[in-house]
Amino acid sequence: MPKVDLKAKPYHLSDQDIKWVRETISNMSDEEKIGQLFVNLFFFGGDQFSGNALSNIDILKKYHIGGARYMNGTSEQVQDLINELQGNSKVPLLVAANCDSGGNGAMKDGTYVAKAAMCEASGDEQVSFDAGYVSGREEVAIGVNWNFDPCVDILKNWRNTIVNTRAYGTNAETVIKHTNAYIKGLRESNVGVCIKHWPGDGTEERDQHLVLGVNELSVEEWEESFGKVYRNHIENGVQSMMAGHIALPHYQKQLVPGLEDRDILPATLAPELINGLLKDKLGFNGLVVTDATHMLGMTAAMRREDYVPQSIAAGCDMFLFFNNIDEDFSFMLNGYKNGVITEERLQDALERILGLKASIGLHNAQKEGTLLRTREDLKVIGSEDHINRAKEAADKGITLVKNTLDQLPIRPETHKNIRLYFLEGEKGGIYEASSKTLDFIVAELERRGFSVTVNDGNTRIKGPTLKYREEVDAALVFANIVGYGAENNYRIKWKLAMSNEIPWYVHEVPTVFVSLNFTTHLTDVPMVKAYINAYNDDEITLTKTIDKIMGESEFKGTPNENVWCNKWDTRL
Repeated sequence: MPKVDLKAKPYHLSDQDIKWVRETISNMSDEEKIGQLFVNLFFFGGDQFSGNALSNIDILKKYHIGGARYMNGTSEQVQDLINELQGNSKVPLLVAANCDSGGNGAMKDGTYVAKAAMCEASGDEQVSFDAGYVSGREEVAIGVNWNFDPCVDILKNWRNTIVNTRAYGTNAETVIKHTNAYIKGLRESNVGVCIKHWPGDGTEERDQHLVLGVNELSVEEWEESFGKVYRNHIENGVQSMMAGHIALPHYQKQLVPGLEDRDILPATLAPELINGLLKDKLGFNGLVVTDATHMLGMTAAMRREDYVPQSIAAGCDMFLFFNNIDEDFSFMLNGYKNGVITEERLQDALERILGLKASIGLHNAQKEGTLLRTREDLKVIGSEDHINRAKEAADKGITLVKNTLDQLPIRPETHKNIRLYFLEGEKGGIYEASSKTLDFIVAELERRGFSVTVNDGNTRIKGPTLKYREEVDAALVFANIVGYGAENNYRIKWKLAMSNEIPWYVHEVPTVFVSLNFTTHLTDVPMVKAYINAYNDDEITLTKTIDKIMGESEFKGTPNENVWCNKWDTRL
């Protein structure tokens, strides 16, 4: 089993730093050691996963957690939470956020810059750099010190929606170019980097939240694609990786001769993929954290009592989120006591965890009293510099995929009366479209001089087509299809069978379709002749998109081949 070297990359620790790591571990009880393996998920308004009624301080004192994540707070709320946690933790905490597109991943009021798909479309590494730069600066302001991004997956399958906008490209070279730039921007701040999802998502259409993820590439295909990406980041000194609940069966069978299909496990539980391929063959010396452990790609493998300690035995160093906090803690502790987790493996995991903390200076910050953030720090959030970077990204990234009938621009002087169709995705989920988006679009169009009528899609009645042409000068369709973990892939769902919002009107009036999230909606609306990928529903992006529809700004983004969904009629 590979043993960590704290003097080598990605840690580069001094003798004094290493002394802190090892003395801190040696002074821990067994319970404190086990606690360091866990990242707890905090919610504002209660713990929605484990249902525990413990206070934040009680969690720290009883379970000695090594890291924290949180959900759904404003910058002030998050800063207060992190200050409370860091101010009461014996060992400083790794505090993580998912900032893949800007500070909006860390707080409700953070600055969105660009999703990975927009970075790719821009073709400009500066956009990717800016997304990382703003992410890091806004994270540091609230006390976040570990970023669970960038996503280094390769979007090989157009049907895959779980990484559709989070992947920086469809080939290794593009992903490497943009993720290197993103990390360079992020590292302008003192934030630990965690790339994901080892050993690679994007080859199949299913979602590891719901089933075992399977990367079905051959050994040679993987080495020429994902292997290049991971070797690049390991060589560059990436500090940590998130292991996905994703199997790599062809490689696993090469590494473990005689391995049968029924014995194939996700990377989070497969020692041949973590200890073997990643840490030994590829030489990764950093920390490995599991993806969220409530996901079906993991839970479908074995009993939770077994996979909690097995994840650490397989080579993962931290375990992401409790189910039931007391039960999971006991599962892990018992796994150590009964030898599933060896003494050597536990020590190695702890050295990697505390080594990462030392490498970003948490031990010194705690000692010097500089670990906590102040309200003054929050001034950087939404700063003029960050907003300007967001505007530049939107200008470079918004993509006109096709305009085969030359229907643009659409302006109030020529197309005064707009019929607006607004398509939404999942309701009541972790991610859902907001009514604020529709309100903003209507207000912005009317401010520009358009007269807007919002279509009611809850009927099949279309009415006389001649009357439609008399009343409507152009149709604008904004699709804000978002969702998470309720379907293997997300597609347009019309409000009812043969709803009047389905683009029957494309030959009646000029029709422009705008996607505010997923890039592959042409599979469901191939009849649309003017199609735009805008990638997000923030006000800057919406404003810039309307600018471009009106011809006030040129489209600069370039689509990848996936937008055509492997269909000839989508190009017409």
